[in-house]
Amino acid sequence: MDYQTIKNWKFPVVHQTYTAKDSILYALGIGLGQEATDASHLQFTYEKNLQAFPTIAVVLGYPGFWMKDPATGVNWVKLVHGEQRLNIHQPIPAEGKVVSTLKITHVIDKGADKGALVISERSLSDDRGSLLATITSTTFCRGDGGLSQTDESPEQLKATPDTAPDVTCTITTLPQAALIYRLSGDDNPLHADPAVATAAGYPKPILHGLCTYGVAARAVVQMLCGNDASKLTALHNRFSSPVYPGETLVVDMWRTGSNSASYRAKVAERDVVVLSHGYAEFK
Repeated sequence: MDYQTIKNWKFPVVHQTYTAKDSILYALGIGLGQEATDASHLQFTYEKNLQAFPTIAVVLGYPGFWMKDPATGVNWVKLVHGEQRLNIHQPIPAEGKVVSTLKITHVIDKGADKGALVISERSLSDDRGSLLATITSTTFCRGDGGLSQTDESPEQLKATPDTAPDVTCTITTLPQAALIYRLSGDDNPLHADPAVATAAGYPKPILHGLCTYGVAARAVVQMLCGNDASKLTALHNRFSSPVYPGETLVVDMWRTGSNSASYRAKVAERDVVVLSHGYAEFK
């Protein structure tokens, strides 16, 4: 992987028209609908009075799996999602047209044997130019490193407290969650093909980090926003370990102010932290 190639990678502006079915498909991918008669689920999975779950912003206007392009020089099989940050500037419509622009902001060398971090920032607007969300993603290129140049790291997310959480929410992921979630745009075979997962060092396909992130958002909305998803305005976290579809997430939350909280997610079956350094803001 070459620093200059990645730092100056040119992305086309993405124009996307999405429908109510796309919003419903995203909601089903993060497990909404498990409680078929629960109105807090139906508002995202049934076309009557449909709302888009706010973290759909991370898949709208997605430019595709660009690091798989051989010209990047990236060992894409060994990629993992490092961090995700999302700032929601206004509610995402349940259907409509969006315009997405993407740029690489940081390429950080961790060393020849330690890989590299690539940080991208994507602006998501409606077709009238009104900014809906800003999405910042960190990709950990485990098979790359030892670059000729490097950028300074941005401000780090804070670790969650060592005290007992204020609230906890437990959600079981769907066994077929990765196969549903990939239909919202991220078709990396790591999440579907056992042979690719094995080549990457996993015993079986793993859940998309952004699917785990969406499940955590469900917990925050349920416990801290009174099941009103329109109150969520920011959600950031670090991806600490993969989740396998069907595992149970235990999301612990600590209130840090009247409109903010820290959070962390563990897999109950393995007692492993999978999301750390979580931070949420809400109205």
